[in-house]
Amino acid sequence: MIDLYAPCHFGLEAVLKRELQDLHFEITETEDGRVHFRGGLDAVPRANLFLRTAERVLIKIGDFKAESFDELFEKTHALDLAAWLPEDARFWVTKANSVKSRLFSPSDIQSIVKKAIVEKLKEQYHTDTIAETGAAYPIRISIVKDRVLMGLDTSGLSLHKRGYRLNSVFAPISETLAAALILLSYWQPGRILVDPFSGSGTFPIEAALIASDTAPGLFRSFTAEDWKMIPKRLWYEASEEARTRIRQAEPGLIRGYDIDPKAVRTAEENARLAGVEQLVCFRTRDVAQLEEKEAYGFILTNPPYGERLMEKEALPELYRTLGERFSALRDWSMYVISSYEHCEADIGRKADRNRKIYNGMLKTYFYSFLGPKPKKTEEGGHA
Repeated sequence: MIDLYAPCHFGLEAVLKRELQDLHFEITETEDGRVHFRGGLDAVPRANLFLRTAERVLIKIGDFKAESFDELFEKTHALDLAAWLPEDARFWVTKANSVKSRLFSPSDIQSIVKKAIVEKLKEQYHTDTIAETGAAYPIRISIVKDRVLMGLDTSGLSLHKRGYRLNSVFAPISETLAAALILLSYWQPGRILVDPFSGSGTFPIEAALIASDTAPGLFRSFTAEDWKMIPKRLWYEASEEARTRIRQAEPGLIRGYDIDPKAVRTAEENARLAGVEQLVCFRTRDVAQLEEKEAYGFILTNPPYGERLMEKEALPELYRTLGERFSALRDWSMYVISSYEHCEADIGRKADRNRKIYNGMLKTYFYSFLGPKPKKTEEGGHA
């Protein structure tokens, strides 16, 4: 069993925790923007392949308190680093951040940790030099209130880089945040989902991946695939598990609209790269033309905020139009992520609930406007 942790967007820890539990990992701690868990070595490939809402997966190799650079060096040096890093490991501290801590210089933290690791590996491998000619072992350091968390980054590129969004329009929402918001909503596969501001198609594509139970990491690679400590067969087994889980989903229920024809073409290409082009319908359409004949559908969208995308003066009219078109739909629900402070007022309805979420460094709110539940039919299904 090994200890791991996965960072996520602030405010969405509960969604990631539920994902980890569904994968049968043991949750050991939940903190702001991060969930800790335990599992066997197979947890590394399975977490990387299946987690939709995590930013990356790290093996915890150090967790201690340090109030000075001397203490940081000594406690790093005290770790059993040879248990994780082979003699030829090519390692570096790829990122260090510090919040409310006595140690606040990222470059100094990186330099001291690197030096401590080199000195310890020299002792453990009885050598005068560390060649660093082998596989890559990036290390990430997070210090919060003098607690130092040191992890081996098993993912490499952030997990929001699924591999399908080779093309994007300006200011897209990340894949991990989009997936988290979908999972946070009441939408379920088999129900209508519409994004009237679909941009490069992230919400519809992530919904299609969920509907077909396609693992988000199935078509990309990970840094830890080159690590000898994780047998190749575990990666093969995880990939095979992912492929056997893919299921047929009903086409045409997930729709994305955008006023920009270029954005629509980009979204269609991204859907093709994701392998869900048969499940998603994209169209060039202004939000004022939003009209759907089905009942009990869902709008899930990331409309303009007025943050560089457009002048704020245009936002009231845009949000009023969105509210009017939503009201015209029969028994629909709507979920909106936005930093626009007059979102509810201009939509013309107070949200049933809202949740503060950070989209990068931008504070946003996820507004839930809930419609009625579908009526049950005599056969026990839903109308």
